[in-house]
Amino acid sequence: MKRLSSITRRDFLGGVSLPVIAGLAPSALLGCAKADDGDYPPALTGMRGAHAGSFETAHALAWDGETWSRPETQTDEDYDLIVVGAGISGLSAAYFWKQRAGANARILLLDNHDDFGGHAKRNEFDVGGEKLIGYGGSQSLDGPSQWSKTARDLVREIGVDLEKFYDYFDRDFYARREMGRGVYLDKAHYGDDVLIDEPYGLWGDAPSKTRAMDAIAAIPWPEDQREKFAELVFAGKDYLQGKSVSEKIDHLRRISYERFLLDHAGAGEEIAVLLRRSITGLWGVGWDALSALEGARLAMPGTAGLGLGDAIPAPYDNEDPYIFHFPDGNAAVARLLMRALRPDVVPGETMEDEVGARANYDRLDADDASVRVRLNATVVKAENAGEGAEVTYVKGGEAFRVRGRNVVLACYLHMLPHICPEMDAVQREAGEALVKIPLVYTNVALRNWRAFEKAGYHRFYSPHGLFESISLDFPVSMGGVAFSPAPDRPVIAHLQYVPAEPGLTEREQHRAGRAKLYQMSFEDFETAIVDQMTGMLGPYGFDAERDIAAITVNRWPHGYAYEYNELYDPWTWSPEYGPHMTARKPIGRMAIANSDSSALAYVQGAIDAADRAVNELLAL
Repeated sequence: MKRLSSITRRDFLGGVSLPVIAGLAPSALLGCAKADDGDYPPALTGMRGAHAGSFETAHALAWDGETWSRPETQTDEDYDLIVVGAGISGLSAAYFWKQRAGANARILLLDNHDDFGGHAKRNEFDVGGEKLIGYGGSQSLDGPSQWSKTARDLVREIGVDLEKFYDYFDRDFYARREMGRGVYLDKAHYGDDVLIDEPYGLWGDAPSKTRAMDAIAAIPWPEDQREKFAELVFAGKDYLQGKSVSEKIDHLRRISYERFLLDHAGAGEEIAVLLRRSITGLWGVGWDALSALEGARLAMPGTAGLGLGDAIPAPYDNEDPYIFHFPDGNAAVARLLMRALRPDVVPGETMEDEVGARANYDRLDADDASVRVRLNATVVKAENAGEGAEVTYVKGGEAFRVRGRNVVLACYLHMLPHICPEMDAVQREAGEALVKIPLVYTNVALRNWRAFEKAGYHRFYSPHGLFESISLDFPVSMGGVAFSPAPDRPVIAHLQYVPAEPGLTEREQHRAGRAKLYQMSFEDFETAIVDQMTGMLGPYGFDAERDIAAITVNRWPHGYAYEYNELYDPWTWSPEYGPHMTARKPIGRMAIANSDSSALAYVQGAIDAADRAVNELLAL
């Protein structure tokens, strides 16, 4: 058992650590990018993601019913295509339009953020002269061999060579250093700060039985609960004995995994709570709001002896390793799409030189460009007019009016009833089923990772901490940006927080979690970061004031697309069938894209939605 003590929280300001040393101004002490690095969004620290200025107009429209008078005259020229939203779906729509409607097509993309890419967010840091690049949203290209041909072709055409990741991603990096996955049990809930090995291996990489038994023995629980947990992990008992396989599947689909543990497996509340948040990074809710059948698919403790076998093929098994990750995550896809549309914005020629490229944001809305990107512009109305559509947007508090022969609405689907007065009641109601998943991806730039190595873990799961997951970044080196080669060198720690409210349905949890995020300040996140990392790593030499160089909190109250949950939705609903297909119907010359309209929270869902929307418009 590894017992930890706590130390006093250190103070931070604006995302950049400011140690107070007499005679030195703060700027002389900082080895990181300042939060005011000109107008270069990736280098901004502090509260990012849905940053101040990106959501206020939309909230005034949707919550308060505020309106903006449409300018009497058009304030911009006509475009062949207007795209609302410059995320991966919006950029893909512009790309497909250029391919299929003509290279000379005039396109305008409008986005409410100060950066393009949507949830595919890039975070940059400079720590002691070393450049660190991280992802603040969409993480990796997951299972590309199973994508549609259109999605695979697009990433290949913009320069992504998937085979190269087998060299760029060092899959044995942490194993060579004997660094595994740990669980942090905090003092407030367990009487002491304790680190243990993750004993059950959610993704099939469990430790040896001896280490797992040692980990379970170290949990500060009553003895009967430790014995029960060991039984769930190792015994392979059938807790639904007497039922047929089909009866088991039907029953497991109707109850949560947590209820299965409590009502059928004899687990106590302590076990349920320990496991609850281990799945939130995948689904956006915990095991209280996911079916026991999903628990069986993922071979969670207590399901091995149910005898379901091939009756429930694991939906996450594919032939692709999880290695297709750029240092900036899928922001690289957005930037490569931008390069294909506007080579003057993202210089370079290869996927490798994208990593180190500095985008020219001052060129995005250039008058002489056939594809223009207008940031900090929130669309408040889109409606058909004659043989095209008119779009009204607000920028800097002022309303503007632009006309397009075609429009792709590649934005949050729940905003469309407030933007599109022509949307009928049936389509609006269908869209209500698609509630975005709130989440926070925080990047902490560290001056070293010695404490992680000394503790013996590169990733921690925390059942009670604000951040359920804290991990060192993916070991990817490419494009002249090398992953931290040694514990004495700077690195990014990635912290994940999904605001869930156990006891509510999934959709209710997302709405409550979103409300919670809007009430949290940057200081709230700073406090949690320092307290949690100190509790875990303080005895191993971690000192927050000394070791943290900068913090970027990527807050996404409207985060990833909703995927149907068989505990609350008909189990027949899927990306191939469900209310999203009604919600995404074209409205005249306005087609709907975004991953929402695919009911799939992955890059390929965003790309496929763009492909469909463009084809719908071209067919008119």
